[in-house]
Amino acid sequence: MTSLLTNVSAMVALQTLNQITMSLIESNDRVSTGLRIREASDSAAYWAIATTTRSDNGALGAVRDAIALGRSVFDVAYSGLESTRESLDKIKQLIVSARQPGINRTNVQEEISGLLTDMGNKAGAAVINEQNFLAIADNTTENMTKSVVASFERQGGAVQISTIDVDISSIYLTDGNATPTGILDIDRTQGAGATAITSSILNVDISALSDSATDLGMLENYLRIVDDALTEVIAAQNEVGVGLARAESQMTFVEALVDANDRAIGALVDANMEEESTRLRALQTQQQLAVQSLAIANTSAQSLLQLFQ
Repeated sequence: MTSLLTNVSAMVALQTLNQITMSLIESNDRVSTGLRIREASDSAAYWAIATTTRSDNGALGAVRDAIALGRSVFDVAYSGLESTRESLDKIKQLIVSARQPGINRTNVQEEISGLLTDMGNKAGAAVINEQNFLAIADNTTENMTKSVVASFERQGGAVQISTIDVDISSIYLTDGNATPTGILDIDRTQGAGATAITSSILNVDISALSDSATDLGMLENYLRIVDDALTEVIAAQNEVGVGLARAESQMTFVEALVDANDRAIGALVDANMEEESTRLRALQTQQQLAVQSLAIANTSAQSLLQLFQ
């Protein structure tokens, strides 16, 4: 039955055209943004997962920056210890050379004193981000556990921050306390009797020693004091080196984790551009056909007029 008041064909054609137009708008939006899921209404579950993961990636980016800074702190401390080790090696060699009878030990001491001053200055200058592992203000108040942010973790809906902790109690070189305990400024005792020596590394002084048996014994005890300190510096380098290696390893892991999260987000919300391109062309063709169908449906009333002519 044909009705002048209700054009069912045109209504169906118009509804079809509207549906195609909505799909075309959706496809255009995906092509223009590159996203299949842009907001919660597109897919609440996927959008929530992607948004949470994207937020975690932001936190991991901050962790990456913190590790880079922490690695620099470790690197500065390691460089300071390396320089100290080299200076102690030279002092050790100078004391050995000073064992030779007849040598001018005052001249040798001048060179030793220069090395000692340099070691103290370098320990104080080993600062980055207001952190110094090698020179502390007071061993009784200083927090001996230094931490570097290592990771951001989400487990069971709860988040936590992990750190790389380093105990500097056996690392620091100088201490501002009235009774210092640093590797360079703590008093050490070697020998017994007349040849006994009690001195810190920074106070080593062989200038007044002669070629007497007692003084030569004292010289050897100075050598033992320097060697003990050298052993401690090597151990400190080892501990800082472990922290540095951990920071570098963690940096590599965090970077890989950020990349993995990016891939996961992409798998959840990114649009398949090849598929969307094909779909867009198909929808454009359907739209053209729907427009033509609507035009045909709208001409049905005119065709009815011919019956009354």
